[in-house]
Amino acid sequence: FRLCEVKQVNFVACQLFALLMAMWFRIYLHPSKTSPFIRHVVATLLGFYLALFCFGWYSLHFLVQSGLSYSVMIFAGLEHMHKYCFIVTLGYLIVCQITRVYVFDYGMYSADFTGPMMVITQKITSMAFEIHDGLAKKESQLTPNQKYLAISRMPSLLEYLSYNCNFMGILAGPTCSYRDYMAFIEGTCYQARHQENANGKENGKFKQSEPSPKNDVISKLCTCAISLAVYLSLYKLLPVEYSIDDYFVKSTPLYLQVIYLYLAMLALRPKYYFVWTLADAINNAAGFGFNGYNKDGSPRWDLISNLRILDIEFATSFKLFLDNWNIQTALWLKRVCYERCPVNPTAATFLLSAMWHGVYPGYYLTFVTGIGMTMAARAVRHNIRPYFLVSDSHKLVYDVITWACTQVAISYTVVPFVLLAVGSSLKFYRYDYPSCYLLPSWFKSFGIKRRIM
Repeated sequence: FRLCEVKQVNFVACQLFALLMAMWFRIYLHPSKTSPFIRHVVATLLGFYLALFCFGWYSLHFLVQSGLSYSVMIFAGLEHMHKYCFIVTLGYLIVCQITRVYVFDYGMYSADFTGPMMVITQKITSMAFEIHDGLAKKESQLTPNQKYLAISRMPSLLEYLSYNCNFMGILAGPTCSYRDYMAFIEGTCYQARHQENANGKENGKFKQSEPSPKNDVISKLCTCAISLAVYLSLYKLLPVEYSIDDYFVKSTPLYLQVIYLYLAMLALRPKYYFVWTLADAINNAAGFGFNGYNKDGSPRWDLISNLRILDIEFATSFKLFLDNWNIQTALWLKRVCYERCPVNPTAATFLLSAMWHGVYPGYYLTFVTGIGMTMAARAVRHNIRPYFLVSDSHKLVYDVITWACTQVAISYTVVPFVLLAVGSSLKFYRYDYPSCYLLPSWFKSFGIKRRIM
């Protein structure tokens, strides 16, 4: 337990160091002051230093995984390179996850070095598909987004390592596209804005606008502080494991069990809010993450943001919750699997997500349940929602009901993901909660009957 706490302190300390380095990187290694080569070298070396400090020699796996995949990119033919790269990269990740869980973690401590490998896997596989799109496909075969992301030349080894292992994202991501990362390194990520003279007349010149990320970084750091305070205050008071305690289940009415389950999951989420928001702030502090301007002219720094907290907490559907949670991973799953899988893309995407997350049985139980919940949510939206659109008051009632149902469904779905083990997860399903498990099937069958009628 103490070793686990030391690991967490090391992680936070390294991320705070990365935040300071990000500010220095943006000011002193600005694209106008130095070359992309220097920026690549410094970003990569700092990334390796942080990885070595946090994970010791386990961090060599980052280089091995990246090296194997780059070799596949270089020596495999363009026609099938992306498939081989996907298999090698994901396969190496899974082998490391199996080793960590079923070898090292029994009886001895080992740092979770597979966390950064999960992000590296996303980056490598995304790059492989984008290279294939740019060099082996015609433009007519690509979607507009694939055209934008397509890579028209093979990255150099330095560019490849910088993209995968830079200090801003080596510990907690988030993932990003290679095109966006290169635009950041080369200093071309800021949109040009037309300038006017003091008298309001256009001067006919375009000046490169470079907004400051200071306000967004401060705002995100405040969010981190609040999230951390909430998590440290509540997570020990509302453990998820208590939801399967024999005395609690036998002595507590079902509706109170459901409320407790919701509160327990609510207390757990700030941990992810803290980690992902801090990672986003680090990238922004380095100048990465600019996403254009709002209508009022204020800059947006959400290009690689991984969550939208208010949209998560007030989501009125399963899909809305997932669309705002771990956003960059959802985009990766969409780009490499959902849009490309010819057969049952929804099931394939959930399976890939489970395999990518790890080898704990609870992950697979969560994603199997997630498939049913997704189908149920679609059936509800298509077949029940129209009845509530007749007036604003009816729509408000629908939103309140669907918000409550969504939060319960998410909490129920994610419990095995937290419990991890088969025994604990099945014990959770075995108590009074099976009534929740029947809802997806009921809603799905209801939707089918409606279409037949």
